[in-house]
Amino acid sequence: MPRPIEALIHTQAIAHNLARARAHAPDAQVWAVVKANAYGHGIANTFDAMRSADGFALLDFAEAQLLRELGWRGPILLLEGCFEARDLELCSRLKLWHAVHSEQQIDWLAMHKTHEPHRVFLKLNSGMNRLGFTPQNFRAAWTRLNALPQVDEISLMTHFSDADGDRLGACGIAEQLANFERVTADLPGECSLSNSAAILRHSEALRSDWVRSGIMTYGGVPDFPVHDQQHWDLRPAMTLRSKIIGVQQLQAGDTVGYGSSFTADKPMRIGVVACGYADGYPRHCPTGTPVLVEGVRSTTVGRVSMDMLAVDLTDLPRAGLGSEVTLWGQGPKGQVLPIDEVAHAAQTIGYELMCALAPRVPVTVERSD
Repeated sequence: MPRPIEALIHTQAIAHNLARARAHAPDAQVWAVVKANAYGHGIANTFDAMRSADGFALLDFAEAQLLRELGWRGPILLLEGCFEARDLELCSRLKLWHAVHSEQQIDWLAMHKTHEPHRVFLKLNSGMNRLGFTPQNFRAAWTRLNALPQVDEISLMTHFSDADGDRLGACGIAEQLANFERVTADLPGECSLSNSAAILRHSEALRSDWVRSGIMTYGGVPDFPVHDQQHWDLRPAMTLRSKIIGVQQLQAGDTVGYGSSFTADKPMRIGVVACGYADGYPRHCPTGTPVLVEGVRSTTVGRVSMDMLAVDLTDLPRAGLGSEVTLWGQGPKGQVLPIDEVAHAAQTIGYELMCALAPRVPVTVERSD
């Protein structure tokens, strides 16, 4: 029989989460963000559940090509735009909209020969300091684009660095929003401001014609642990589960795993689970990271190995060989272990765990009825 580890993709949860994005921003059109192969869930696996979106946003041309092959004829936005001049030919062929964040990208457009002008999203660096034109240079960039026959409509875009927190005042967006409103005042075009955190926390304060539903589409909570899935009515789109393949009885003083980092202070019973860091489970998850054993909460014990980890069965006398272990996601009887809790224990974020699912883990897609 195959190794018992498995990832489940819950398409009904994805459809539900996209509906929550639309409910929070009812006057906006919704991008389903599917970069990084739909945050590790698989574009082909999740496409049908995302058909209610108004468009798809991503980074890679191969992913855009896949969406077209799957039958999507609506808007597709390249969030980082083109990486070299010849990419514009692919934009024309695949009818892609694309971000413009540098003078070089405008230069490429100016030299591009096309029969149909391009829809572009001009990006403002409002304070994130990754991509985009500075406030001092933004309007000049808009003027250049507006003069090009290769350009059709110009939309306006920025990205909040702290929409999930409070560091920039007014719960994280005040300073950057003020920058955007000042720089774009009286410029025509639709706006795209809100990522998942802004959709959930700031929709009432923002006018965003297009919102970008990223992590929330997959049930991740951008402002965890301040809020959780239940607070935002989100559902986990991925479950990682396996089974117990070994049981050990420990006495006080016995150790577990590499480095003997855990020492039992009393008699214990532990289960060995077929899951490790080669499957995408974080190696740095410490003792005490939550798991579900047959739907009941327990914790990990000792270091995570390449192919195995240990869980505490001391208070679970009915658990043993073959018992189901939920590493994150939906338990066997409707229980939920949010991926954000596991990520928090590992001092990272749920995004990383989703994207790190290893190719060797079999994936089963639970289709919507």
